[in-house]
Amino acid sequence: MELTSKQKKHLRSLGQTLEPIMHIGKDGVSEECIAATEETFNRRELIKVRVLKNSPDDTADIAAELAEATNSNMISKVGFTFLLYKPNVTLKEQIKLP
Repeated sequence: MELTSKQKKHLRSLGQTLEPIMHIGKDGVSEECIAATEETFNRRELIKVRVLKNSPDDTADIAAELAEATNSNMISKVGFTFLLYKPNVTLKEQIKLP
């Protein structure tokens, strides 16, 4: 699903108040990391991920790899933190995109 710039801006504003709920460290994007991200997407649509300093890869590479592996959209990347969005129609409270 391709998002417009207006939709990404809306999701970035929602992501401002979120705390990182996933941390990626020295193992990088592993099978466990992908499974944990998929499990998190079952409970929410927008997640904030932080890449720890001991990670072997660049934050942009990790964000792109994790977004591709989970079929989600990378919304933004700032420093060691990035936002991922994946719509979930089974949730009671879905994010309404403009």
